Amino acid sequence: MMERITEFTSEYLSAFRVPHVGILDVLEILILTFLIYQVMIMIKNARAWTFLKGIAVVVIFLGVAVVLNMSTIIWVAEKMLTLVAIAVIVALQPEIRRMIEQIGQKNILAELLSFDYKERQGRFSDQTLEELIKACFEMGKVRTGALIVIEHNSPLVEYERTGIAVDGLVTNQLLINIFEHNTPLHDGAVIIRGDRVISATCYLPLTDGRTLSKELGTRHRAGVGISELTDSMTIIVSEETGKVSVAYKGDLYYNLTPDTLREKLELIQDKPQEEKKSKFWKGRKKKTSNEKENNE
Repeated sequence: MMERITEFTSEYLSAFRVPHVGILDVLEILILTFLIYQVMIMIKNARAWTFLKGIAVVVIFLGVAVVLNMSTIIWVAEKMLTLVAIAVIVALQPEIRRMIEQIGQKNILAELLSFDYKERQGRFSDQTLEELIKACFEMGKVRTGALIVIEHNSPLVEYERTGIAVDGLVTNQLLINIFEHNTPLHDGAVIIRGDRVISATCYLPLTDGRTLSKELGTRHRAGVGISELTDSMTIIVSEETGKVSVAYKGDLYYNLTPDTLREKLELIQDKPQEEKKSKFWKGRKKKTSNEKENNE
């Protein structure tokens, strides 16, 4: 009897045995996880991301066809599988080559050590925010037109490639010099990622919306156009009026003041909540002390 119980236990519980995991197995899992993560990040920052989302929809549709046993659709998919695989490789050939180049250019150790730097510091610093405000209103005073796109979560690599690489720290002097009349970089948009000007003279898509006033020019239509396709924020300085506007999520906020522009930029700054709370209470404390002085 005991022998039968032992045989039964060993037979049916063998499938639940935990395999032996060594140091090399853990190391392999970590390496594969890191590589897959890097590939996904590079794909997301490329035009291939939209292409791959379309493929995912097709795969889901085919999965439903398999579950429902739609034999004709399954037969067509099997016959076209090889052709589709070749077509995907050909279509994504530039993106695949660019991803391999980016892997060679990456400083992996530096990325590992500064993995959460952007999250801790915010998407861009307060200094960058103030430099943007100062530059926009300085250009507005002298009627210098400007178009500044600030990247948020949606990658702007596709539009960045249409311009000229700059990669300079955001300062009001740099922005004013870029948009100065009759300079090589003044025509087109500037793209900002974090605290750096990434590219200048970039081309942006124009909005098809008919709600915008006909008095608004190409800069405003381009600012609204990019805000309809991405979650970026675009600052527009009008060359005709010198007024500062912001395009965000398909809406245009016209004739801003420095304070209202600062409020808009803080929406995409993504600063840690703790820092926002400390800034809030600091302001409350200062206001209370001023009230006391007035009472005295």
